[in-house]
Amino acid sequence: MTGNMTEGQSAHGPKHKRNVTRRKVVVAGGAAVAAVGVGGTIAATANAGQTAASAKGASASATSSATSTAAEGCYKLTSETTEGPYYIDADKLRQDITEDREGIPMTLRLKVIDNETCKPIRNAAVDIWHCDALGLYSGYEDLSSGGGGGGTPPSGTPTDVPSGTPTGSPTGPPPGGGGGGHQEPTDDKRYLRGTWKTDKQGFVTFKTVFPGWYQGRCVHIHTKVHVGGTWTDAGYEGGNTCHTGQFFFDEESVLASAEVEPYSTSTTERTTLTEDTIYDQSGTAGGLLKLKYKKNAIAKGVLGTITMGVDPNATHEGTDDAVQPGASETASASASASETETETASAS
Repeated sequence: MTGNMTEGQSAHGPKHKRNVTRRKVVVAGGAAVAAVGVGGTIAATANAGQTAASAKGASASATSSATSTAAEGCYKLTSETTEGPYYIDADKLRQDITEDREGIPMTLRLKVIDNETCKPIRNAAVDIWHCDALGLYSGYEDLSSGGGGGGTPPSGTPTDVPSGTPTGSPTGPPPGGGGGGHQEPTDDKRYLRGTWKTDKQGFVTFKTVFPGWYQGRCVHIHTKVHVGGTWTDAGYEGGNTCHTGQFFFDEESVLASAEVEPYSTSTTERTTLTEDTIYDQSGTAGGLLKLKYKKNAIAKGVLGTITMGVDPNATHEGTDDAVQPGASETASASASASETETETASAS
């Protein structure tokens, strides 16, 4: 993983399947945080979804028991997710990843801690990437399936329909990019991608826009956490990827965003949070962000916070076979068993 130490870009690439590997991840937030969104200031206190265990004044054995209880209560198990088809290894290091993208301004405040000790992990490299307000991914505009601008669908009976049995193996991703291996970038754009390091308290903050949606997936942001490497003038090198996951948005916030331009111009059918095949419905432990914004004024800005508990010694690249977005587990299992099965999933 390399990069440019000036504020520049980040990256995208592989496919979207659901990894059944499980690991320990912290329940949201942990500390009071504040962020300034475009057009106004948004203050929020992250809700520590942690069990407080204190045994002051107790016997040594009771204290030991309480300490154990506290350690167990500071995280919850969650699933690693796939990195999706549009990950690009970091080639720009920056906190503001917005570039020229229009949309609701968003501040993303993340914290990374060791899932065993609950101590913050400093100098970890955190990647985030997501589509724009109309569902397009930078680097893959020709492959991603944005739905803005309307347009008239084709009508009538197609002519020159091919006949016979197709030969050879299909190439490229299915519609929307679901399935297949890592896709090489088709353009040099890098908006809404960024990599930055955690501070001594384990925090890292990004400035971006509220993501839009595309066929087969609910609104989400991808993330990776890299540890054990070295920060150099060229960027971040070496180490291991200890977490690959996704952040999700509650339905209320998504519906509110859909009333604001340019989101309101999207013609793409939206997949809800409960319909999504990647989100495991486990709340914050599964990547659900804690969001703060002014009611009836989401256009002024959103603050999203979450704490990720990771195993620094683990390796989770997010490239294993798993459930495809937009497809049932049964269908995905069948597709994995037979390479000739047609994948109907949409990209993540």
